[in-house]
Amino acid sequence: MTIASILGAIVIGAIIGALGRLLLPGRQAIGVVLTVVVGIVAALIGTAIAQGLGVATTSGIDWIELVMQVGLAVVGVGLVAGLKRSRV
Repeated sequence: MTIASILGAIVIGAIIGALGRLLLPGRQAIGVVLTVVVGIVAALIGTAIAQGLGVATTSGIDWIELVMQVGLAVVGVGLVAGLKRSRV
């Protein structure tokens, strides 16, 4: 893994996590770092699911893959916020 791929994963994770958090109604009591971590995990799992389903990789934006990633981020942010809230 190169520095560029690690930085790319962080940036994409931040965007995916922020979109997931934006689409989830209500206030989530999780920080920025946790949002980025959820976004990175959602991006990785979404990509794996898309490849497993045979979604073709294109030179442009893979919209189906992106929707899967953001959907997983919404679920992930909701789960993390719920778990964090139940601990308090």
